[in-house]
Amino acid sequence: MEKPVSRLENHTWSCSCTARGRHKSPLGGTATELAAKVGEMLSTSVSSSPLTLVGHGVQKTSNSNVGSSTSSTLNLSRDLVQRSLVLFVVGTFMALVLNLLQIQRNVTLFPEEVISTIFSSAWWVPPCCGTAAAVIGLLYPCIDSHLGEPHKFKREWASVMRCIAVFVGINHASAKLDFANNIQLSLTLAALSLGLWWTFDRSRSGLGLGITIAFVATLITQFLVYNGVYQYTSPDFLYIRSWLPCIFFSGGVTVGNIGRQLAMGVPEKPHSD
Repeated sequence: MEKPVSRLENHTWSCSCTARGRHKSPLGGTATELAAKVGEMLSTSVSSSPLTLVGHGVQKTSNSNVGSSTSSTLNLSRDLVQRSLVLFVVGTFMALVLNLLQIQRNVTLFPEEVISTIFSSAWWVPPCCGTAAAVIGLLYPCIDSHLGEPHKFKREWASVMRCIAVFVGINHASAKLDFANNIQLSLTLAALSLGLWWTFDRSRSGLGLGITIAFVATLITQFLVYNGVYQYTSPDFLYIRSWLPCIFFSGGVTVGNIGRQLAMGVPEKPHSD
């Protein structure tokens, strides 16, 4: 009797264990699927979180800012080169015309082999004047932008052309008008030069740059004359004519007006103190 009872108990234990195993396996599968779904939900929420969206927006904004700054730099460089070329051509042409006038009136004297050339002037005069015109024409609007005082007085090409005509007239008067002495001529040309600045400029930066240009150009001219490159007839002010700084002053104001007018299409940089 003992043996059948033990067999019955073993059979009952094995059935209960089998039933437990059958109920346990579906619960384990459900937990695994639930964990997978929770992981997918977390990954989706992280990918679509505001921080991630802000990060992508910042990256796109930075890329667009870099592209716009690069294009603006290229446009500014191209505009700078174009203005430099225009100013160089204008300065070269004005140097040829005005220097020829001075030579014809025997105000400026070059060696004989120089006068016999096609330009009736030294070969280095036009390119040097063209380079100086490019530097001065670019310097005027740059100083205006740096000081935070954009020049807006008579900003039109008609005014610029009248300024050029007055400058040519002043240069012509220095070679053609006859006065009792050079002091009277110098005072007259000084008044005309200040009148040109007052009529077409009226800016402190223009006045300061004009005086600086006149001083530097006069020193360079005195150095060239002292070394025998060329000479002036009847010098009365350290190897040169006393009215020459007035010509340099009015020329600087004229070229500065041209440079300012050329720079009108360039956006101005905001000034910060």
